[in-house]
Amino acid sequence: MLRSPGHAPQPIVSRHVAVIGAGAAGLVTARELSREGHSVVVFERGDQVGGTWVYTPNVESDPIGLEPTRTTVHSSLYDSLRTNIPREAMGFRDYPFVPKDDPDRDPRRFPGHREVLMYLQDFTREFRIDELVRFETEVVRVRLVEEEKWKIKSKQRSGKEMGLELDEIFDAVVVCNGHFTEPRVAYIPGINEWPGKQMHSHNYRDPEPFRDKVVVLIGNSVSAFDISWEVAGVAKEIHIAARTVIDGTFGKQPAYDNMWRHPMVEYNNWLASQCGCPAFEDWRMQMFLVTIKSKLAHLESYREEWEAQHLVLQAYENFIKHTSEQVS
Repeated sequence: MLRSPGHAPQPIVSRHVAVIGAGAAGLVTARELSREGHSVVVFERGDQVGGTWVYTPNVESDPIGLEPTRTTVHSSLYDSLRTNIPREAMGFRDYPFVPKDDPDRDPRRFPGHREVLMYLQDFTREFRIDELVRFETEVVRVRLVEEEKWKIKSKQRSGKEMGLELDEIFDAVVVCNGHFTEPRVAYIPGINEWPGKQMHSHNYRDPEPFRDKVVVLIGNSVSAFDISWEVAGVAKEIHIAARTVIDGTFGKQPAYDNMWRHPMVEYNNWLASQCGCPAFEDWRMQMFLVTIKSKLAHLESYREEWEAQHLVLQAYENFIKHTSEQVS
């Protein structure tokens, strides 16, 4: 903001601010607000800081995560989870996430989830944020009231005052409860008619329940990569249904004896089915994937080069077959 020469900066007006959640976002928000002179209350439904980085072996009562009355579990961590980016890239700018000279800590560049939690605990102690946190206190409702104030209803989850509800007024509210606590379940027609066990990765903890079983894993992002690698060590077979695969490696995976990757249907095939048309041919899907891979590797010249000549041959064989049927 521009100021006229000689004018002193306007003093900051102290506000009473509520922060919902004591995970990484909530902790750094509370610190910054406190530094600016605001009065801060952090509401945390759990019994410690860390948010999604607090591991528990417990899972929800509904494995797929759709039943509204299910017993919910906050964390989505599986036992073997390690960070998928270097620790240096994860830390706060003025409180770097560097290895500790402590035999109880994890010094790896891609550490396990316990090390991330300990880092957040260190951060909390360093800046005395725990003094601002109300543990085992759940926010039940937030609503705007007169004069641009916010009313928060909270409920105590344990102790002598368990179930006690409290209404309080705040000048501002910062919601820091994350987005990894609710399973995102794709709509797949007919899946409820399948008699096998279904679960969401939110409720995955270790591979043992899949020993000697045939497993289908839907999705191909970071957690799917980790889980498929673990499950392949105990399962009879594992089949990955992937919407897109950059390297185009569908079929049997070369590094495993019991893993296959299959292309999913999610939009063109669905659109074709709505029109009564056949699904895309395999060679056509493979052409899309080869193009994507080539585009990422050679952005300026991928249009001038084509190495998957076998797909071109398959395409022309299909063209001939299709046009012959049309003529007859």
